[in-house]
Amino acid sequence: MNENRSVFALDGITGMLIATVLLLAILVVLSAWGLSVQNTSATNFYEIKDEQSIKMISTDNAKHIVDVK
Repeated sequence: MNENRSVFALDGITGMLIATVLLLAILVVLSAWGLSVQNTSATNFYEIKDEQSIKMISTDNAKHIVDVK
């Protein structure tokens, strides 16, 4: 029988708390990053130039979008 058991070993309460804190830290970092990306995208305005010459399937369509900064 294994007599070297401990409640505070890494496979016990301590491991569970480390995993929980790590997952919550990842959640906070990804949420903050997502909010900053959303804020940057919301304030990045663009204008479409010469909309009549845009083709439905063309790789040149990106040339019609101009950032307004």
